[in-house]
Amino acid sequence: MFRIEFMQRALNLAKRGLGSVSPNPAVGCVIVKNGRIIGEGYHGYFGGPHAEINAIESASEPVSGSDVYVTLEPCSHHGKTPPCAERLIREKVKQVFIAAKDPNPLVSGNGIRQLKASGIEVHVGYMEKEAREINRFFIHYISTGMPYIILKAAVSLDGFIADTRGNSKWISNEASREDVHRIRSRTDAVLVGAGTVRSDNPKLTVRLVEGRNPRRIVLNRSGSLPPESEVFAAGTILVTAPDAMSREKKSRFIRKGVELLEQSGPELSPLLKSFATMGMASILVEGGTGVFSSFVKEGFVNEFLIYVAPLVLGRGKPLFDFPPGTMSEAIRLSGRDTRICLRGL
Repeated sequence: MFRIEFMQRALNLAKRGLGSVSPNPAVGCVIVKNGRIIGEGYHGYFGGPHAEINAIESASEPVSGSDVYVTLEPCSHHGKTPPCAERLIREKVKQVFIAAKDPNPLVSGNGIRQLKASGIEVHVGYMEKEAREINRFFIHYISTGMPYIILKAAVSLDGFIADTRGNSKWISNEASREDVHRIRSRTDAVLVGAGTVRSDNPKLTVRLVEGRNPRRIVLNRSGSLPPESEVFAAGTILVTAPDAMSREKKSRFIRKGVELLEQSGPELSPLLKSFATMGMASILVEGGTGVFSSFVKEGFVNEFLIYVAPLVLGRGKPLFDFPPGTMSEAIRLSGRDTRICLRGL
């Protein structure tokens, strides 16, 4: 009999892997015998043992005849680790409750079929919505071959992200900035345009919470930004137009560990595909107006995270900069494919 508290525990365990396992999914597993949890685990880091293996290894007694609660279909192929489905079969578990099928074509349905073929009872779809929410980055990435894009901005009540001088410190408050650092720690990269670097000189690191730093991406087609900007450190990716910089300036960036990526056109699609091939399943886009506008116009935003501050600027830099249009020309977002999160400050 399915018990919701055990799957909830598995979901809570899965969240512990967020920010550490990408581009793999975050997975939690709980092993139950005679109504008691005898083992539990989660996928802790990319390339490390999967949740099912960690749960089995942690078990306080043999797991044969037990019930297994897992948030994602057990893998069935040899990758960086052996197949979890085979291990569950060898351990002779009684039944497996799976929250969601794995959308990865290498797995999708195969793990379930292997378990059933061995005589193990398999039940699928328990708390599926919650499981898919945890792995929304992975699901989008594996299904489309593109990173999941979050557009994050702090705006005044009248829709400005900075004053007329480009000053945005501080529209947001300390609590919202801490929230952003937490989100940074769970995404693979944070992306800004040249204007944001010039006006704010951000580090784009994780400092207000514990967690790993994402890759940093700067879009600067003219190559005009100085290498001394805070954001340029080892691992940062600078995207420019071909031959935008002199050989000497390129060398200054390279000496700092910056990766230079030349792109012939301004279109985002080939750029995002390149990031996906680098293993980036999610990107947090933090500014500014031109970058925000490009991502919206080209239809690449999966989630809008907008912090609305209780202040009115009257004039300033708008969140988006589109030509004046009519209602019929408005860019309409699909509620099926796009999340909109408004958070007050």
